[in-house]
Amino acid sequence: MSQSTRLLLISDFDYDLPEELIAQRPAPERDASRMLVLDRATAGWHDRHFYDLPSEMTERDVVVLNNTRVFPARLIGRREPSGGRVEIFLISERAGPLVWEALARPARRLSVGQRIAFGDGRLRAEVVEAHADGRRAVRFECDGDFHALVEEFGRMPLPPYIKRAQLEEGGDDEAARDRERYQTVYAGRTGAVAAPTAGLHFTPRVLDELRARGVTVVELTLHVGYGTFAPVRAEDLSRHAVEPERYEIGREAAEVLNDAIASGRRVVATGTTTVRALESATDEAGAVRAGAGLAGLTITPGYRFKTVGAMLTNFHLPRSSLLVLVSAFAGRELILAAYRHAARTRYRFYSYGDCMLIK
Repeated sequence: MSQSTRLLLISDFDYDLPEELIAQRPAPERDASRMLVLDRATAGWHDRHFYDLPSEMTERDVVVLNNTRVFPARLIGRREPSGGRVEIFLISERAGPLVWEALARPARRLSVGQRIAFGDGRLRAEVVEAHADGRRAVRFECDGDFHALVEEFGRMPLPPYIKRAQLEEGGDDEAARDRERYQTVYAGRTGAVAAPTAGLHFTPRVLDELRARGVTVVELTLHVGYGTFAPVRAEDLSRHAVEPERYEIGREAAEVLNDAIASGRRVVATGTTTVRALESATDEAGAVRAGAGLAGLTITPGYRFKTVGAMLTNFHLPRSSLLVLVSAFAGRELILAAYRHAARTRYRFYSYGDCMLIK
């Protein structure tokens, strides 16, 4: 089989990472994170910090942010009547009243009909469907407003590689810090079960400096779902599909983006979620459509990017769909070489880690 017709395998997107480089906590200051600037044209890179981002931009650039807000989707509850501890991770709301699809742990303890109480008992649930992959459908009952109770009892849905003490209920200082730092400073529309982590580095100061340089900043919304981070279980990437996620692009934002595209200005996407929203919203004629839709693209090498001209992104897990996406943008060999440099020079990886600007 020739190189040009060779299958794309997820094992081609692997790399070694010392465990100590997996960031367990954010940098003391958001914009003090390190930033590896990768130049696709020269296949070179240089090391900077995120507070240097404005100096990497020009007045012709349009920076696009995802303003989704993470809600505390991890609920720690007690099985009734035994009192055994269980965790329900809310994934998506179904059409039925107060019915949610969720991941359950330990799933074997949560069969259909099992009832669960959360917090002081004002929020309760019953398992109405059970699936072999650990997913459950749960129907909630509540004394008061459901969303307010989730905000009160829930914990931020940190990825499993970020280790925290397993507390029964309530919060502590670290949980309170996670509620602030696992959220962008411009988060506005609630609906995500994971943070758009490339945006975690922004501060009001950096945003002000970008605008002072003449950079245009626009927002869209894509509610990050579990599917973005679900493991790739197929070796052949043509057999893997990222679950669709809902997005919305306002009329004014679409007009700004279309004007930029028409005039040859660079669109800089903040994060892979923004990339998927923009590319999903762009038609074959190259116009960004305003309105709501589903980002159903699975972006792999060979994909032709229609809108995105530069990308700000964190460092992603080996063998992940996100690493495949950035490799589609910059080339697998260049990305993996840059990752090796980042590991050698002690960059911090994953959600709370450092970032990369791909130009």
